[in-house]
Amino acid sequence: MPELPEVEVISRGLARSLEGRTVESVKILNHGSVKMPWHVFASRVAGRTISAIRRRGKLLIMDLGENLHVTFHLKMTGRVIAHEEAATPQKHTRLIFGLTDGGSIEFHDTRKFGEVRALTDEELGDWKFYRTLGPEPLETSPEALAEAVSGKKARIKSLLLNQSVVAGVGNIYADESLFRSGVHPTAKACDLSHDSLVKLFTELQKVLKQAIDENGSSIRDYVDSGGDAGSFQNSFKVYGKKGEPCPCCQGILDCSTVAGRTSTYCNKCQKLCD
Repeated sequence: MPELPEVEVISRGLARSLEGRTVESVKILNHGSVKMPWHVFASRVAGRTISAIRRRGKLLIMDLGENLHVTFHLKMTGRVIAHEEAATPQKHTRLIFGLTDGGSIEFHDTRKFGEVRALTDEELGDWKFYRTLGPEPLETSPEALAEAVSGKKARIKSLLLNQSVVAGVGNIYADESLFRSGVHPTAKACDLSHDSLVKLFTELQKVLKQAIDENGSSIRDYVDSGGDAGSFQNSFKVYGKKGEPCPCCQGILDCSTVAGRTSTYCNKCQKLCD
């Protein structure tokens, strides 16, 4: 699933190419992708000008003037791609916005898990998924994020993946930041010192910023708004590397399941408590 860096890269690319342009038509090729009455969605969006494109957590948001927001939850395989010409529907194209200048926006989703909505301010605020999103990790100090989890009995990786605790972090960037800060994914937050938690969130910010600079991580499906792959996967220290040597101590990397996700770590370099 695209995480914060991938969605941020997509939003920046789309903003550069689409802000100020107007949606002329809406073609829905898979009605299941639109999580509201399709005719309401189409009537709301057609004729509106794109005023901004931004990200909140893992959610891509396209603002259409005042009081209307198209939200894309990309889930596993969703892509939003801008075309300078009318898009030709492909096998997995689910939605196409035609633009008045001849361009188009394509929502492509192989596994059909992605969700698209067109919501007013009030509807967006009432949407539980959006309303319960936690703080943005790149807009919140490591000290404040550390304070938010300090003393909790939950395992630290579970807290990193909890979107109500910190928005936008998924399995890749949780594993990478935990390794770089020397914290074991199964450690309980209450067993870690304030300094260790601050270091963790400091490393999380560094990892997220590096991943954005490197256009995100492409493992299977992710591409940016122009169809280009990311390269941060070449900078992984531990993610997906079970059985390989630790890049620090050369011990063998281990893995286990935390919060339902595979977690890769080094038992020598990452500590369970202070």
